[in-house]
Parts: sequence; structure tokens; C-alpha cells
Amino acid sequence: MRINLFIACRLKFLTFALCFLTFSGFAQTPEKNGAYLSIVGDCISCHTAPSGKPLAGGLKMNSPFGYVLTPNITPDLATGIGSWTKDDFFGAVHNGVSKKGYDLYPVMPFTSYTKVSRADVDAIYDYLKTVPPVSNPVQVNHLDFPFNIRSSMIVWRELFFKPGFFKPDPQQSSVWNRGAYLVEGLAHCAECHTPRNLMGAMESSKLFSGAAVDGWYALNLTSNIATGLGSWSAQDIANYLKTGSYPGKTTVLGPMEEVVHNSTSRMTDADLLAIATYLKSVPPSSKLNGADRKVDATKLEGIRLYVDNCSGCHQSTGKGIAKVIPPLAGNPSVTDPSGFNIVKVIIRGIQARDGYIPMPSFAAQLNDEEIAELANYIRTSWGNSASANVTSAIVKKIRANPGI
Repeated sequence: MRINLFIACRLKFLTFALCFLTFSGFAQTPEKNGAYLSIVGDCISCHTAPSGKPLAGGLKMNSPFGYVLTPNITPDLATGIGSWTKDDFFGAVHNGVSKKGYDLYPVMPFTSYTKVSRADVDAIYDYLKTVPPVSNPVQVNHLDFPFNIRSSMIVWRELFFKPGFFKPDPQQSSVWNRGAYLVEGLAHCAECHTPRNLMGAMESSKLFSGAAVDGWYALNLTSNIATGLGSWSAQDIANYLKTGSYPGKTTVLGPMEEVVHNSTSRMTDADLLAIATYLKSVPPSSKLNGADRKVDATKLEGIRLYVDNCSGCHQSTGKGIAKVIPPLAGNPSVTDPSGFNIVKVIIRGIQARDGYIPMPSFAAQLNDEEIAELANYIRTSWGNSASANVTSAIVKKIRANPGI
């Protein structure tokens, strides 16, 4: 009897332990855990060329110094990371140093990835070793002289890179710390949403305050009430990352569409809420406080253009029609500091999405000056606090360059 009772107790304990490990995620295989972490890091978006094989590289990444093509990270022995060890892979992700010992360019966001734990980096490596190998040789470096010389990175690293793991803040909750770990590390949000200096490094004093990316504007993620996420709840942010839409307010545009499709829409609700919790704690930007000079919203030309081309759908108040036509009032895609997003939408239109009907292109109806006037009117009306900084030169550039 005592032996049977002992065995029963042991079985009960083992069953409890197995349930606990499964719930906490530790029962997952490294490959499965790594697959999820690769989604959080959005590896596929950068390492997959248009019409290319997943993770086989070749995507063109532009910079003020030329461009690079992303490398093949499938386990192909000759052209991918098939010959890389875990230490080789960790060196690239954490330290920004290739298997061959040369410094990586910060187009690879190792400045954020350096905060990711060794266990998580190893899990991603384990996952990548299981994906189908693809033979795809990529010549990565297409930067202009002298930036194409790898040794030029030595000074850059000394000035702007300090490797180190994420350190939890004991004064914050576990949810906040999880969000901080993801945002600052693997999700690398600051890499797109932070302005960069003349040397291509993030301006640390302006973290998350918004920046131009591939001709679009990555929005202000601070808690600024006018230009950031100050009026959004944590659940609003989590829902937006999950669905790509804030009903009645805005939807994702440009590169963020791909981020939502490939990454955030596939993340767990718990992680999305953790990210949102952390973002809600980011202090307001002192730079983007809506204090710039405003255009007179009663300017006759802007009013005329809006009434003739937009008011029939978006209404005289800019509120649109619920669940049919998105609002222009209070829409962060309208008020982004650069003005690029609204100009692109006016020129190119937008496809139907999230229940909203499509918007046609106005490129043929309006000239560059008219589009600039219309954009500035919309950006400064109905409580929108953006600057009237759209010029005909900006419109002309966007119109002439479909790739931006």
C-alpha cells in the first residue's frame, strides 16, 4: 500500500510538472520556440526578396550611403548559414560580426538584437537549421565608397554600438518587462520609428519619435497625446498590431503592412499586450509636440480642392463614414510629420481593406501644387495638428518614384 501510494504521488507530481512546463512554454522544442521568435523578429520580411524563396535573402535595403542586399539565412551550405555554428550565429546577431570576422552594417539591426538572450538566439538558430535550404548566392555590399570598406565600421561601432543583454527593471511588472524585452530587442521597433543622424545611427534622444522609412513615415510611438499613442489604450495598440486596424481611426500603411502580416498578427495576445503596456510608458516626444507653424485651415484653395475631390466620401468634418470610409480627422497616417503617407495615398489610391471601400488615385486629376495644397489643408483641419510642410517638390518626387 505504501509503495502504491508513493508511486501515485510521484505520478501526480510528474503530471503537475509536465502541465506546468507545457503552460510556461518550456516543453516546446527549440525549433518550435525558435519559429515563434523568428516571427517576433520578423526575419522573413527582410530576408525574402520579392518573388524569392523564404529566407533566401536578396531583398534590396536602401540607405543614404548606397544599398545592401540581405543575405541568405537558409541552411544551404554554400550560400546560406549551413556551415555556421551556434557561436557564429550568435556573434552575428548579438555582436554584429560575421562568421568570417568582418563587421556587419547596421542595416542588420544588431544594435537592437544585442539585447536578446543567448537562449532565444540559439532557439532561432535551431529553427533556421530546419527550414528548406535554398541555393541563392547574394552579393550583399553595394554601398558607396568609402562605406563599402568594412573597416569603416570600426569608428561607427566605437561611437554608436555597445553590446549587452536586456536587463529587467525590478521596479516594473513582469508584463512591462516582457514588453520592453520585445520592443527594445527582437521586435526592434526603434530601428524604424527613430530618426537617424548623418552617420546612420539612431538618435538616442529621440527614440520612438517617428522617422522616414522607404519613403513612408514610421509613426511616433511615444505617449505624446497629439502625435503619438497618448490617446490610445494599451488594448487599442494590441488590437492594431494584431489586425492592422484601429476601427474609426486608422489602418496600417507602407512597410508596417508587411510587419503586421508577417509578424505582429501572428504573435500571442499576451505578447502584444506586453508590447502595448511598454509603449504606453514611453515619455512624450519633446520634438514632435505639434508646436510647429500651422497653415490657415480656411485657405480658399485647400477648401476648394477638398470640397471638389474629398468631401463626398470623407464628409465636411473629415470623419468619413463608420466602417465604410476611414476618417481623416485624428488619423495618424494623415498627421505623420513628413506628410509622405497622405501624398502617396492621394497619388496612388488605396485598396479595399478591413471593410473599407477602395479609394481611387487622384494623380491624373490634380497637379503637384494642388496635391500639396490639399494635403496641407487636410493635415491642419478638424483638430489635426500636423505642420503644413508638404511642398510641390515633395509631391513631384513621390509621383516620379513609384519605389518610394
